[in-house]
Amino acid sequence: MRKVSGLLLVSERRAITGLAGLYATRMLGLFMVLPVLALYADDLAGATPLLVGLALGVYGLTQAILQIPFGLLSDRLGRKPVIAAGLVLFLIGSIVAAGADTIGGVILGRCLQGSGAVAAAIMALLADQTREQVRTAAMATIGLSIGAAFAVAMVLGPWLAAGFGLGGVFWFTAGLAMLGLVVLWKLVPPAPRRVRHRDVGLDREQLRSILKRSDLWRIDLSIFSLHLILMAIFVAVPFRLIEAGVVVERHGLTYLGVMALAFLAMVPLVIVAEKWRHMKAMCLLAIGAITLSLVGLAGLASGWWGLVGWMLLFFTGFNLLEATLPSMLSKLAPAGAKGTAMGIYSTSQFLGAFLGGLLGGLLAQQLGLSAVFAGCALLGLAWLALMVGMSAPPHLASEVVALDADTPEVALDALMARFAEVAGVEDVLVVPEERLAYLKVDRQRLDEQALAQLIGSRDPSA
Repeated sequence: MRKVSGLLLVSERRAITGLAGLYATRMLGLFMVLPVLALYADDLAGATPLLVGLALGVYGLTQAILQIPFGLLSDRLGRKPVIAAGLVLFLIGSIVAAGADTIGGVILGRCLQGSGAVAAAIMALLADQTREQVRTAAMATIGLSIGAAFAVAMVLGPWLAAGFGLGGVFWFTAGLAMLGLVVLWKLVPPAPRRVRHRDVGLDREQLRSILKRSDLWRIDLSIFSLHLILMAIFVAVPFRLIEAGVVVERHGLTYLGVMALAFLAMVPLVIVAEKWRHMKAMCLLAIGAITLSLVGLAGLASGWWGLVGWMLLFFTGFNLLEATLPSMLSKLAPAGAKGTAMGIYSTSQFLGAFLGGLLGGLLAQQLGLSAVFAGCALLGLAWLALMVGMSAPPHLASEVVALDADTPEVALDALMARFAEVAGVEDVLVVPEERLAYLKVDRQRLDEQALAQLIGSRDPSA
């Protein structure tokens, strides 16, 4: 057995950089339309608030439906060909939306954009390209790239739309798709032999047991609610900015200031959650902040400063949850089941985005802009009540240990029992066909010396 040093190899660094950039540019293209579509929908024939909301969120429906099939297809046909096919679909959808002069055309384009559901295939390729010891850091890099893409999209989208119109935003996303194809084939190293990764891929045998876990369901409902609310309010937020006297050309500048301050406010809260082990408290604080901000946006916003203050409160809570919910999921998921849990989590996120667009458009069309925020505030209250009853997640970290190829299978049960006896090891799964042992450990209680002796590492840095 071995636990190798976590230093990145050159090939791993190339893979992480390329795939994080690929993921980020794709999400940038999807997010850029968020702050501008409602404002520019008057130029589209047949546009109504409901259809605008559908155009905003429909990509989430095709993402949710096709994400797992694309991941499974990549197991059969190869990662790069499937990712390339997804990027081509994203490119076609961007071109369709760019050339559309009706809301129906934009909806079709967004549908096609979402049908390039290659998130699971990208994560699987990242797992193929990295060792177990650096994979958690690699996944975290992908997560950071998504957060950065969202922040950039909130600024870049309004600036592009002000200069080139809504079509210009979609043409830019088409350019990003072509750039992604170049990155995939030129920067990402050749794909190695495809193997199964329980920390990334979906395991059908584990699916039923994961679905029965109420604590994991709460996390899934949290990401569902978070993205439902996000998509819903962007049917109305751009108009709130106009009512506050912010001209369309300056929306990007406003978002830039809000997102930068929200990030700075979020960082110490993440430290409190992770380092001081107040994960549940910070989660409740974030949901409460989001709910309060929605109440403010519904009717308490007074002028530019009031609006910016409520938006800052909203995005601080949003960023905090975006950072902590995946961490909570990782802590709660059983050993070796993180990939399955994450698949359900991602599907919940995309479904939330789809239904949020519909809900926001429906409320705006039937009851007005304030009703969008009020309806989301009611959802926030229900969400907060649900999470109050959740037990605080244990602060466990994941470890993956590579087993010797010549370890007999008859010895694996005994090996699993020996791992479980080590102080601080809370959960163990030994997978013979992968020659891996998945551990969940409490680092504050972990007897690292005993674990190192059991692993039998000859690496002094282990």
